[in-house]
Amino acid sequence: MLDLTQLDTILKTTIDTIRQGQRQMFSIAETAREEGKHLKQELENIQAEIQETIEQVDRCELKEKASRRRLARVSADFKNFSEEDIKDAYENAKNIQIELALLRAKEQRQREKRTELELRYRDLEAMIKKAEALISQVGVAMDFLSSNIENLWAEVEKVQDREETIFAVIKAQEEERRRVARDIHDGPAQSLANVVLQVEYCQKLLDVDPEKIKYELEVLKDIARSNLENIRKIIFALRPMDLDDLGLVPAVKRFISEFEKTCKISVDFKFIGGERRYASALEVAVFRIVQEALNNVAKHSGASRVEVVLETQPNAVAAVVRDNGSGFILEEVQGESSFGIRGMKERAALLKGDIHISSTPGQGTEVFVNFPVREDEFDAVDENNGCR
Repeated sequence: MLDLTQLDTILKTTIDTIRQGQRQMFSIAETAREEGKHLKQELENIQAEIQETIEQVDRCELKEKASRRRLARVSADFKNFSEEDIKDAYENAKNIQIELALLRAKEQRQREKRTELELRYRDLEAMIKKAEALISQVGVAMDFLSSNIENLWAEVEKVQDREETIFAVIKAQEEERRRVARDIHDGPAQSLANVVLQVEYCQKLLDVDPEKIKYELEVLKDIARSNLENIRKIIFALRPMDLDDLGLVPAVKRFISEFEKTCKISVDFKFIGGERRYASALEVAVFRIVQEALNNVAKHSGASRVEVVLETQPNAVAAVVRDNGSGFILEEVQGESSFGIRGMKERAALLKGDIHISSTPGQGTEVFVNFPVREDEFDAVDENNGCR
């Protein structure tokens, strides 16, 4: 008879296998969508080639009719044409007929290729729909399994998880407070001190050199504007307003834009799915995981390029962040100091999401996260208020 530890191992192995299948299906669907774009372009190209060939056939048919008429005239009146004229008429008619036959054969091959591409494109679309349906079904199965073994895992790991989670949350909060305090001290606080000095200087100029006040006020305005921008950046880091006002996608886009400017790392962003709003907690979790993954890229990877894929569906939200950086051995960075990775996993666990981090030295890193969504956790966004 199995004890709880053995049963827990079996269930974890089963769920890990299902999760791996879900990730593979997600990757297959993404690859199929890319192939679909290429096939669509090929179809457009072959259609243009067919049209060009049809025009060539039409022109060649006119030439062939003219050559047949000349051949008929020569054949009907041999006496008035030289032997060379007769030979030229026959050769010309023959060559044009060969050219016309080749063009028609070319047109037929092109049409067959177009038919083949259309069939492949339809099959690919069907495969994408099946993959999306399977991803949805696997998500439902994962929800079912997770909900049924939740109590078992809670009993087995409850005490240890609670202590580790509380410790990690407190430590993360303190780290965040230190970071915010440092940012305010080094940025707005120093800038405000300069503003005070600048105002005092302007007061002295009132009596000494009033003409110079205008220039000094311009300097003061630039300092205030820079200070305002720094404060806005700190506020955005604490809680992006775009996340509340516009939703997940615009907030991620803005962060990526700022990330590219600040870190000088190219980011290829792909958005798949409909324009939807989800529960605030879910949007914050996805945003923070993408944010933390990109911050880790900037701090540790040495990458020159990052790809971010965000997919929103009625029953799931998924994100992938992959880079071409130096990579690492995951087991070596999972200690107490790995707050970034631990924080991402905890955010995913709180909303029953699935997160997978894979990395190989010299081959980059990939972070995949997928959150299930219940129907009461999202609302469709209309065209006027949707994500842009």
